[in-house]
Amino acid sequence: MFLEIKNTTIGYQKPLISEVNASLDFGDICLLIGNNGVGKTTLIKSILNQISLINGEILINKKQNNQLSNKEIAEQIAVVFSKSQIPANYTTEDLISLGKFIHLPYYYQLEKEDTQEVNHIISQLKLDEYKNTLLQKLSDGNLQKAFIGRALAQNSPMIILDEPTTHLDEDNKIIILKLLRDLAKKHNKIILFSSHDWRLAKEFADKIWFVNNGILQEGLAEDILLDNDLLTNPRLFIINENFVSPEINAPFLEKEMLYSALQKNFKKDLSGIKINFQDKFWEVNYLHFTDKCHTLEEILKIIKKHLQ
Repeated sequence: MFLEIKNTTIGYQKPLISEVNASLDFGDICLLIGNNGVGKTTLIKSILNQISLINGEILINKKQNNQLSNKEIAEQIAVVFSKSQIPANYTTEDLISLGKFIHLPYYYQLEKEDTQEVNHIISQLKLDEYKNTLLQKLSDGNLQKAFIGRALAQNSPMIILDEPTTHLDEDNKIIILKLLRDLAKKHNKIILFSSHDWRLAKEFADKIWFVNNGILQEGLAEDILLDNDLLTNPRLFIINENFVSPEINAPFLEKEMLYSALQKNFKKDLSGIKINFQDKFWEVNYLHFTDKCHTLEEILKIIKKHLQ
């Protein structure tokens, strides 16, 4: 195993995640998932030896990470944090090229093949038109892609990305995730990325590290999803504690959307109303009335009319 975490407790003065046992090897794509504040970034920094372990050990390529220099860790693991310092007067090309100097002296002149690889990464990330643009002038999304490009140019066996898709729209999110999966499967890299979006697991991740209640669960993505209903059945916010829902018979998503609309618009007890969804029609039943409609907005109008 390239990365091994053995009986490890991580945190600062107090433990955030206890008794962690997990590992990743070449070709693995792992989603690190959990709510804000549970310790995802702290775990990443612990792997990189930026934070000391409370106990246990972490091995990178069979060597304890606290015995490796920063340069040695950087040669093994490329990192993209969600918040990175922007180098002054650097263009997109400059930043991505910087990844090459992890393995070279700062005064070294890039070879032709290095420059070609940088240009290839720029094209893969669809940043060609921003190649010579100063980083300060890039949008948040393109800046994020440029930092990911630097990690790709580093050509390390493992890449860790902390919330890499935060500033990306759906199209660019897919571009990045497909590129990362291609790296793992065709070039035998290890990818560990954190996110709040569990949907990414089903399409892009082989494994999940799920941090919940101070414990890290690890395993095949589908196994972890099946074992944790809160991942596959997220609930919308409850903003009206006095709201009493009608009886709703509908598929999960439609039911959640209707519930959301009703609790924002009614403080009354709606338990006497029955609402059914079938064949793209909504049917609202109240007392002796039955109304059919197509949209949630129409349902709100029907209920308001009957409750006047």
